[in-house]
Amino acid sequence: MNEDIWQDREIRFDVSFNHLKPRRGEVEIDSINSVEDTKGNNGERGALSVTNLRIIWCSHKTPKTNLSIGFGCVVSTAARTASSKLRGNTQALYVMTKYNGSRFEFIFTNLVKGSPRIFTTVQAVLRSYETTKLYRELKLRGAIVKDKQLLTLPDEVIYNKIDGIWNLSSDQGNLGTFFLTNVRLVWHANLAENFNVSIPYLQINSVRVRDSKFGSALVVETSQRSGGFVLGFRVDPVEKLNAVLKEVKNLFDTYSKSPVFGVKFTLEANPPPSAIQKVERKFDDVEIIEDGHIDALAAYYADGEGPGTDREPVYSPALGLAVEQLKTGITIEDLWAIGV
Repeated sequence: MNEDIWQDREIRFDVSFNHLKPRRGEVEIDSINSVEDTKGNNGERGALSVTNLRIIWCSHKTPKTNLSIGFGCVVSTAARTASSKLRGNTQALYVMTKYNGSRFEFIFTNLVKGSPRIFTTVQAVLRSYETTKLYRELKLRGAIVKDKQLLTLPDEVIYNKIDGIWNLSSDQGNLGTFFLTNVRLVWHANLAENFNVSIPYLQINSVRVRDSKFGSALVVETSQRSGGFVLGFRVDPVEKLNAVLKEVKNLFDTYSKSPVFGVKFTLEANPPPSAIQKVERKFDDVEIIEDGHIDALAAYYADGEGPGTDREPVYSPALGLAVEQLKTGITIEDLWAIGV
């Protein structure tokens, strides 16, 4: 896709209103009208929205004060006690993130007493985001084909299965099969199902026909974020090549108009308090593009201070070592949970 999708991969501070509006395929799942950004704007009310790609907080008083936190940056979430100017010591949602080589902490306090919705919504949507990566990320040699049949994703529809497709990644090529669906292009080798590639339309930059040493080939170029691959496929018989190209382009164009990100969540009217729990994810090594608007970052550093600031050392019984004094409410276990 030509349009850059940054909403789930970046953290942005104090952006224009246009950047807070949902992009194509982005859906607002829940919105809570009275939430405090306790870490960066303690004492200030705002609205918190959860979409299928990110968390958005916007100040009521000064709309240009806002946050956009992509789910791809979130390392863990937890419910812990925080000190709010509006609610005093109360339970708040802690969101630990990793962005552009630094760790940031966000604390959100629901100012509606006794409502756990802010916790349950964010945590449930994050789980859904984590379990639907095949909608959004290129996958090589995955467990996606069984008995020569594609294992479909929820809401995925197979439009065509095309035999006689040679992958040109080696000198001799490998004969295999295409599956064309509403969300991705999949190829697997006929003699080894685990030799495969799943390419979401989301990660495709272009599809065209080019000459190769094997003759005319279908060439799929993927985005830089997915590795910038140039994948070549020969179609047998060659007379089918243009028909295959046309079908892939049509599916790609249809998807581009209404992208499917795979994240789903049904809102519970009254979630039980027992649903609140600590949620962690294994952080991947996806490169996050720096936005450049980082003047507001200092308030959100995970250690509560900017880089290069040291605190007095204290003895840690858990480690048996002297460590830098931790921020109030943070434990050694919490720091280990952030990940490297």
